[in-house]
Amino acid sequence: MISIEEIQKVIPHRYPFLLVDRILELEPGVRAVGLKNVSRNEWYFDGHFPGYPVMPGALIAESLAQVGAYAILCTEENKGKIGMFTGMNNFKFRRQVVPGDTLTLEAELTAFRRGMGKANVKATVDGQLAASGEISFALVDAGK
Repeated sequence: MISIEEIQKVIPHRYPFLLVDRILELEPGVRAVGLKNVSRNEWYFDGHFPGYPVMPGALIAESLAQVGAYAILCTEENKGKIGMFTGMNNFKFRRQVVPGDTLTLEAELTAFRRGMGKANVKATVDGQLAASGEISFALVDAGK
């Protein structure tokens, strides 16, 4: 298991935008499985939605992207780079994610060439599919 401290050594995200608590499985450059514990204390719940807190779909997608970013950025040749979203394809949200849920986040890289890549991703809660699709990304040098 990879701790949040170790995650922060690889991906640049920090509070309040670090949306992965642990990496449970890792095949560097290939795939990763992570966890996000969804707490009522998350900053976005006060406005999404008052009296009916639901994790925004865009943040579920970002959580998945961060797990995928860890899988690709932990390799020696990609250390110090940043992963940037370039697209989302066939993305579906199937279940609301609410305080108290634990998201299991899976990302499997399907293509990577010349700094551009794609990954199939899925998020589940207690084995129920919450979101899935394909993300595409570019790796850039930090600060550019």
